[in-house]
Amino acid sequence: MSHGHAAHGDHGSNKGVAVLISVLALVLAFSETLGKNAQTAALAHNIEASNLWAFFQAKTVRQTVLRTAAEQTAATSSSESAKKQVEAWRKTADRYQSEPETGEGREQLSARAKEAEKKRATAADAYHNFESASALTQIAIVLASASIITGMVALIWAAVGLGVLAVLFCVMGFFFPHALHIAF
Repeated sequence: MSHGHAAHGDHGSNKGVAVLISVLALVLAFSETLGKNAQTAALAHNIEASNLWAFFQAKTVRQTVLRTAAEQTAATSSSESAKKQVEAWRKTADRYQSEPETGEGREQLSARAKEAEKKRATAADAYHNFESASALTQIAIVLASASIITGMVALIWAAVGLGVLAVLFCVMGFFFPHALHIAF
C-alpha cells in the first residue's frame, strides 16, 4: 500500500511539473512574440532614421548649391534681375534650413531622425530583454523536464527561479526596456 502511495505522490508531483512546464511555455510564447515585435519595430525605426538622414543630406546639398550660386551671382553681377535671383535663392536656402509647416527643413528632419533613433534604441533594448527572457525560459523548461526523469527537487526550484527571472525580463522589456542600461 505504501508503494501505491509513493507512486501517487510521484504522479502528483509530475502533474505540478507539467503545469510548471505549461506556464513556462506560455512565458516563452509571450517573450518570443514580443521579442519579434520589438525586433521588427527596431528595424522599422532604423529605416525611418536612415531615410530622414538621407533627406537631411539632400537638403544640405541643395542648400549649399543655392547658397554658392547666390554668392557667385552676387559677386559677378549687379543687375536687377541677378539681385532678384540671388534673393530668391537665399530665401529658398533659408527655407531648406527650417520649414516647420511641412516638417521638412533641415532642423525638423534632424529632430525627426533623432527621435526615430531613440525609438530604435528603445525597441532594440526591449528586444534584448525579450531574448534574455526566451533563453531563460528555455533553460527552465529543460530543467523542469529533467526533474521528472531524475526526481531532483532542486531542478524544479531552479526552473521556477529562472521562470520568475524570465517574467521579470519580459516586464522590463515591455515597461522598462532601458532598465539594464541604467543599472549597469
